[in-house]
Amino acid sequence: MQKRLFVIAFFVFLTIFSGFFLQYRAVFALTDAEQEQQWRDELAQTEADIAKWQSILDSTKANTKSLQQEAALLNAKIQQAKALIKKKNIAIAQLDQDIAKKNAHIASLEDQISKGHESLGQLLRQTNEIDQYSLPEIMLGNQNISDFFSDIDSFQQVGNSLKDLFVQVRATKDLTEKEKEALDLQKNKETDTKVAAQVQQKQVEANEKEKEYLISVNKTQEKTYQQVLSERQQHAAQIRAALFKLRDSAAIPFGDALKYAQDAGAKTGVRPAFLLAIITQESNLGQNVGACIVSSLDTGDGVGKNTGTFFEKVMKAPRDTVPFQNIMNRIGGDWKTTPVSCPLGTNYTSSRGYGGGMGPSQFIPSTWELFKDKVGNMLGISGDSANPWNPRDAFMATAVYMSELGAVSGSYTAERNAACKYYSGSSCSSTRRPPNLSYGNSVMSIAENIQTTMIDPLNF
Repeated sequence: MQKRLFVIAFFVFLTIFSGFFLQYRAVFALTDAEQEQQWRDELAQTEADIAKWQSILDSTKANTKSLQQEAALLNAKIQQAKALIKKKNIAIAQLDQDIAKKNAHIASLEDQISKGHESLGQLLRQTNEIDQYSLPEIMLGNQNISDFFSDIDSFQQVGNSLKDLFVQVRATKDLTEKEKEALDLQKNKETDTKVAAQVQQKQVEANEKEKEYLISVNKTQEKTYQQVLSERQQHAAQIRAALFKLRDSAAIPFGDALKYAQDAGAKTGVRPAFLLAIITQESNLGQNVGACIVSSLDTGDGVGKNTGTFFEKVMKAPRDTVPFQNIMNRIGGDWKTTPVSCPLGTNYTSSRGYGGGMGPSQFIPSTWELFKDKVGNMLGISGDSANPWNPRDAFMATAVYMSELGAVSGSYTAERNAACKYYSGSSCSSTRRPPNLSYGNSVMSIAENIQTTMIDPLNF
């Protein structure tokens, strides 16, 4: 009798358990109609404002010949940017709501899995109890043949229920993983939208200051429009002439670096400021890690370029030492005197890894060989002619690689993850060992600084 009651209770639970799917689908298919309508109304008005200010921008740009008109142009940019920020804030509010729903859904699914595990445990214990009885014992334990067949039927139902519950738990786990993946995408989208809004807000603040300056100059008549324009041109010339540091290569004018980045970006879809930030970050790392000279192709051992300190396995032999020698032979260099990156310690351990990165883009030789033909095609040269120490070639190689790592959308999270992969081979994570999130964050901070202080001032 106890066994039969257990089976009945289990089927009641299973019915409730499976019903959760329909229940939550129904709940989360609904949205707050009033809130959605409010967002739609605000979005329509905001898009109308954006279009209005774009029209004003277009007409003002054609007539900018005075400080007053320049201030009016900036004001149109400011008002349009504010409307775009408002549009992004609406999107953030919608994403917040969606993320909250997904979090609740995932919590519910995880609760179902937990209850499913408890029921599985009960069924397994019940099955073990049944397995301890032999067929004769079951027959002798019943007063009549009807009870015997009734118990056999109950035992079979327990077994079938166990199979059904396994299927249900697996399905719930699969659904939970899909929901978590969807949640991660929504969180990334929200982060991208927030960062874009913050960037626009900073631009609004800068434009506000510039507008107030122009209005003030116009009122006091201290300077003419041509004088202000001349000041901007001088500032732009200073930016272009400023030296841009490159790892293990001579510094080049920023104007040249920007041209290489823009050419590479046009062919790969990678944002020039982001590309410049990767090269800058590698140059900064070079100051900390230093450069090494390979002393043995057989072992990959080497010494510090400036210190002579012995480094065990600067390169992995023969994986990188053989292509390193081939590359140097092709470009007419000497592997015995050409600097590459040092590893993070003098003694080799599996956790320390290797150095061996070449030039500004820090490709290891075996990876360069995989990309050289793609780089050559982009530059209109043979892959064998591509040179890891040539700034133009290094910029293109980095852009090709970053595009394959997903940095083509221009979104904050896509670029940051691509930077982390470039550094460590995996997406950004604060728990990864060795950590890579700080590298990705640093690249994005450098990219913003390059965009706002060096690239934007050139577009006056």
